[in-house]
Amino acid sequence: MDGEIDDEKLHALLTDDENVRVVDIRSPSAFRRGHIPDSENVPFEELTDRIEAVAGADRVVTVCPKGEASVQAARLIGSFDGFSGRVESLSTGVSGWSYDLETGDGDNGTADGGEELGDGEKEEEEEEAPF
Repeated sequence: MDGEIDDEKLHALLTDDENVRVVDIRSPSAFRRGHIPDSENVPFEELTDRIEAVAGADRVVTVCPKGEASVQAARLIGSFDGFSGRVESLSTGVSGWSYDLETGDGDNGTADGGEELGDGEKEEEEEEAPF
């Protein structure tokens, strides 16, 4: 892991169209409620199975609710033999992101198998971090 990055620096990278891959490790339902634009959802429990897809990036920033679990995700990606890029954790987490969030699935190429909630149904509360 190459350290942490704050929301201002990540926003500047995204605004400048820098080649950075933002990997949000929260659950699919949390991701749908609000995520950093152009990020992709790879829930933490799926990261080891999907790490090869992330390993081709030059720069990866991992994101979680508060900037704690994403440190572990960044370490995991950084320790993968097939990864040679830069990997950082968003220190503020999504809760500290000062800019607009997108909602919905976004164009992240993931299928979470979730179903639409009907009228009057509530989504279950989620765990904040996998550890």
